[in-house]
Amino acid sequence: MLKFFKEGLIVSKLPNNLFVLEMANNHMGDLDHGLSLIRAFGVVCKKYPQFKFAFKLQYRDLDTFIHPDLKDRMDIKYIKRFAETKLSREQFDSLIAEVRVNGFLTMATSFDEISFDLIEDQNLDIIKIASCSFTDWPVLERAVSIDKPIIASTAGASLEDIDRVVSFLSNRKKDFAIMHCVGEYPTADEKMHLSQIDFLRKRYPSIRIGFSTHENPDNTDLVKIAIAKGANIFEKHVGLVTEKYPINAYSVTPQQADAWLSAAAYTVMVCGESQTRLPENKAEKDSLRSLRRGMFAKQAIKTGQRITRDNFYFAFPPNDSQFTANDYSKYSEFIANSDILVNQAIGPENTVHSNTREKILDIARRVKNLLQEGKVIVPGGVELEISHHYGLDKFDEFGLVMLTVVNRDYCKKLLVSLPGQFHPEQYHNQKEETFHVLFGDLELQLDGEPQILGPGDVVTVMPGVKHAFRSTGGAVVEEISSTHFKNDSFYIDEAINKNLNRKSVLTYWMVD
Repeated sequence: MLKFFKEGLIVSKLPNNLFVLEMANNHMGDLDHGLSLIRAFGVVCKKYPQFKFAFKLQYRDLDTFIHPDLKDRMDIKYIKRFAETKLSREQFDSLIAEVRVNGFLTMATSFDEISFDLIEDQNLDIIKIASCSFTDWPVLERAVSIDKPIIASTAGASLEDIDRVVSFLSNRKKDFAIMHCVGEYPTADEKMHLSQIDFLRKRYPSIRIGFSTHENPDNTDLVKIAIAKGANIFEKHVGLVTEKYPINAYSVTPQQADAWLSAAAYTVMVCGESQTRLPENKAEKDSLRSLRRGMFAKQAIKTGQRITRDNFYFAFPPNDSQFTANDYSKYSEFIANSDILVNQAIGPENTVHSNTREKILDIARRVKNLLQEGKVIVPGGVELEISHHYGLDKFDEFGLVMLTVVNRDYCKKLLVSLPGQFHPEQYHNQKEETFHVLFGDLELQLDGEPQILGPGDVVTVMPGVKHAFRSTGGAVVEEISSTHFKNDSFYIDEAINKNLNRKSVLTYWMVD
């Protein structure tokens, strides 16, 4: 998975469709129970090879984490819980070893700076920042000092908090994801607010968004909704019921996890591809093609003749091989390569088809770049008129681009000559025009006499004067004239005058 920040490219080590199983203190301070829990969920997770799994522990350095005057206060809920489930370093090492044996990625939440030493010593794969530590800046500073991906939960965080933490991690080019999370255990359905996933994805489009969940363990609907909304990292508390140990109200058993993962697998399958457009479905394509209109000859068409809207029509049904209305656009060119009879289908067997769209768009890009280089501002919505006197394949040698700003009793155009282009000789019977070079170099020929022009030079061309021009490095010329009439341009080369398809027009060419 790739993520982009303004400063560069981050290659993420966090896999897609990552499911994090949170043990928390459900090992109950009993190493054997913790090992059994890992093994039981290892069996379940092996049924879902399409997913990646991480097993997560929680680390607190209790000697420094709890206030020294309160360490023996078993009447305080969480002090009692932490004390009763305390494990030694060796026991945590045993749990991590078992996590790896069962094919899980290793992961831990550190609630204090000292506990990050254990994460480093064990070389865990992923660091978790709990919701209560989301803006614990000493914890965050220690976390970013380790070269490991980070997953942070956002329960209870304000928008300003999230913006600050995302900025903090992004500016340090960390590989990270944030999780929509509700910090109530268990969380009632009406408090889930799964549309926060939409909100976070829209606000932070380059950041992975996940879902850390504490709902009723039997609920398999919420993970489906979260997947459909685009979350692809999921976290859930897990536990194992034995005669000795019960399970809390928000942790899932292996059986409940199996149902949860089955629902997730179904949803991922149904949602399908989201990163690219779907691959071609031949059955779908063939079915849709059968409903299109085919191209048929309106009149007899000779070999070598151009096929235009004047000599063909569209009609249903098409045959299996002919061109359809979906193949025709202003960029399409059809030339008959054999005689075509009236009402005969027009297709690849009797016609050569070409599409000029990419060539036209490339010309528009180059014109835009030249205008930007010359710092020439163009009014929005102005059409781009491309003159390709001898065809698009020769445009770079013979051609011109015109932008008509206004055409009333007076006319103003911008003429763009790309590097190396020559505009063939022509004249006007009615129009008087003045050329003002705004940018670049221009060799202007008037009745065969050349003159070299540069920025700021102004030349007036009277009616009847033959003129042609070329530019070595590219030029932008302001043309100010009397009204422009479409039938008032006469080229010396009759081949150009006879080419009725020598212009292409783009309207939205300024849009990136």
